[in-house]
Amino acid sequence: MNGATERLVVCMRWGQVYPADYVNVLFNACLAAAREPFRFVCLTDDADGLAPGIEALPVPDIGLTAREWTIGGVWPKLALYVADLHGLRGRCLFIDLDMVVLRDLDSFFSVDAPYVGIDAGPAWGRPGSASPPQLGTGIIAFDLGAHARLVDEFRRDKPAILKSFRTEQAFVASRLPNIQFWPEGWVISFKRKVRRPLGIDLFLAPAPPPPDAKVLAFHGTPRPVDLMSGRQFFWDRFPHLGHGRVPWMLEYWLRHGGRPFWN
Repeated sequence: MNGATERLVVCMRWGQVYPADYVNVLFNACLAAAREPFRFVCLTDDADGLAPGIEALPVPDIGLTAREWTIGGVWPKLALYVADLHGLRGRCLFIDLDMVVLRDLDSFFSVDAPYVGIDAGPAWGRPGSASPPQLGTGIIAFDLGAHARLVDEFRRDKPAILKSFRTEQAFVASRLPNIQFWPEGWVISFKRKVRRPLGIDLFLAPAPPPPDAKVLAFHGTPRPVDLMSGRQFFWDRFPHLGHGRVPWMLEYWLRHGGRPFWN
């Protein structure tokens, strides 16, 4: 990656699962966590409510039916790899809307590799584990247009790919050689590093993220909003017993311009 390459932070939002506040909070958190400039792009079907400074562009058409947008596996994310993403060029740092950006965003642009993602397999958060890596695409970096063959193959063989792979990230992992992963501790899992152990989570709220973590990843249940609304007694899945409003999560949300849309 050339040092003069334009830096783009990209997210995606479609449907009604994530209100516009999720995009705005991510945008403001990235601004607060970065020293160097970047463009912030949201690929979306609805730009209403997005903050000034966010570039809203349509999600490219990769041949998905209405049902395939919602069947699970997040297949619309493959649109990131089209040969020409609205004329954008440069290094793309894609971030899911349920990621919590804490600090030092510039480091994610400094890893000079064709494709970088989360090792979200059994070894995530367990240094020394012998388990093989397993790609997670919650936060990834790559050069725009460099992996267009993924989209070409998907368009050509969509039924077979959807049958063979449960998720878009499993398909990507099977097709890209030499995937690299973020250094240990950069992206930590809420479930594995912050949520309290079974039983203890009934009495103690999740601990704040450690000061050396750069991004806190939510994946599956719960989502960030579940920790803020205070509506549900238990926001985690049994046998986990996490409950109640989590002050540090609410403070992060409000500090970065989010509204209490759940009230």
